[in-house]
Amino acid sequence: EEEEAELEELLGPSPLAVQPGVQRVAVVHPAVKWGPKKSPLTTAELQIAEAIALVNTLQNWTVLDKIIIPTKNPDKKFVFGKGNFQVLTEKIKKLPRVTAVFLNVERISSITKKELEDAWGVKVFDRYTVVLHIFRCNARTKEAKLQIALAEIPLLRSNLRNEVFQLDQQRGGSRYIMGSGETFMETQNRILKEKELKIRNALEKLRRKRSLLRNQRRKREFPIISVMGYTNCGKTTLIKALTGEAGLQPRDQLFATLDITAHAGYLPSHMAVIYVDTIGFLTDLPHNLVESFSATLEEVAYSDLIVHVRDITHPETILQKATVLSVLKNLNIPSHLLDSMVEVHNKVDLIERYKPTEENAVAISALHGHGLEELKEEIEKKILTVTGKKILTVNIHLEGAQLSWLYKEATVQEVEVMPEDGTARVKVIISNSAFGKYKNLFPNSKIFMP
Repeated sequence: EEEEAELEELLGPSPLAVQPGVQRVAVVHPAVKWGPKKSPLTTAELQIAEAIALVNTLQNWTVLDKIIIPTKNPDKKFVFGKGNFQVLTEKIKKLPRVTAVFLNVERISSITKKELEDAWGVKVFDRYTVVLHIFRCNARTKEAKLQIALAEIPLLRSNLRNEVFQLDQQRGGSRYIMGSGETFMETQNRILKEKELKIRNALEKLRRKRSLLRNQRRKREFPIISVMGYTNCGKTTLIKALTGEAGLQPRDQLFATLDITAHAGYLPSHMAVIYVDTIGFLTDLPHNLVESFSATLEEVAYSDLIVHVRDITHPETILQKATVLSVLKNLNIPSHLLDSMVEVHNKVDLIERYKPTEENAVAISALHGHGLEELKEEIEKKILTVTGKKILTVNIHLEGAQLSWLYKEATVQEVEVMPEDGTARVKVIISNSAFGKYKNLFPNSKIFMP
C-alpha cells in the first residue's frame, strides 16, 4: 500500500502538462538552407507536414496556419534573423484567435521560450513538449506514465534555472531559505534529484517483473519477434494480420502504441511465436525522450528476431529507415539481431506493380493481407536459424512414452499412424536441448532429417 501511494504521488499532475482544452496552433518550421544543420534526406515541406501530423494527433488541437521561414542557425536565441523574426511576428499576430505556436525544432531553452511567448503573446511549444504531450495522452500503463515523468525531469531542471535567473534579477542575488543554509536553487534541485531516483527505482522494479515474465517465455521456448518501425508505419496492423487477434485496434495516428504489448501467433509449420509491438520512432526525437523509454525498448535486445516495418509510400521512407537504424544502434542492440533483421515494405497496395529495390526485403500490404505468407516463411526460416530449432520426423512406438514426451517438450506438427506394426511417424519442431534429451531417453528411435 505504501508503495502504491508513493507511485500515485510520482504519477500526480505534472506542472508541465499542457492544459486541456482547445488549441488553435500556428505551425512554424525554421528552414535551414545550408550548413551542417540541413538534412540532405528531406525538405522543409515534408518536415512541416510531419509537424502538422503531430498536431492533428491531439484531440481539440487544430492547425490555423503553416509557416516556413528560412534561418541560418536555428539554435540562436530568437531562432531567426531580425528581419525574418519581424515578418513572422506580424503573421502570427494577424491569425484569428491563435492560442499557440508549435516551433518545429527539437528543443528550445526556457529563456528562448519566454522571450518568444512575450513577443507573440501566446504559448510556444517545441517538438519535445508536443511529443511528450502526445505520450501523456496515450500512456495507459504505470510504466509508460513513469517513463514520461522521467522524460520531464530535464525540462523541469531547465525551467528551474530560468526561474532562479528571473528571481535573482528581481532581488539582486539568491537568498537562503529560512536560514537553512540552502539556496532555493539547491533545495529545488535536491527535490528533483530525489524524484528522479524514485522514478528510476520504480521503473527498475517493473523491469525486474518483466524480466521474470521473459524468463518464463524462454523456459517455454516461445521465440520472440520484435516488430519495429517509424511511427504510424503499420506495425499494429501487421501484428493483427499475422496473429488474427481481433482485439487489436490499429489507429492512423503518430505514437498510438506507447506500451510494449505481446501477441501470440503461428508460423507455417505451426510453431507458436510471440510478436512484440513496440513504440514508434520519430526523426529528431530528443535524446532524453528516447533514453526515458529505453526500459521499454530494452525488451527488443532480448528478442530472437527484429522485423523492421517501413511505410514504403511515405516520401521520407529512406530518412525514416535511417532514423530507426540509428536509434537501434544507440540502444546497443546485439549485432546478430541487427544482421538478421527482416525488412518489410508495407502499404504496397498503394503503389502499382511495386518491386523492392533492397535485397531480401519482403513486400506486403498488412491491411489487405498481400505477401503475408511469404513474410511468415521468411520469419520461420530466420527463427529456425537463430534459435537452433530443427524440423524433423521420428519413428515411434505407440505403446511407449515417446508421443506424450514429444507433445510436452516439442511442437508436434503431424502424426501418421501405421496400425499394422503399432508405430507412427511424427513430424516435430524441436530445440537443440530437447533433441539431446530425446536421443538420450529413446536411443533406438529412428530419426529422419529433411
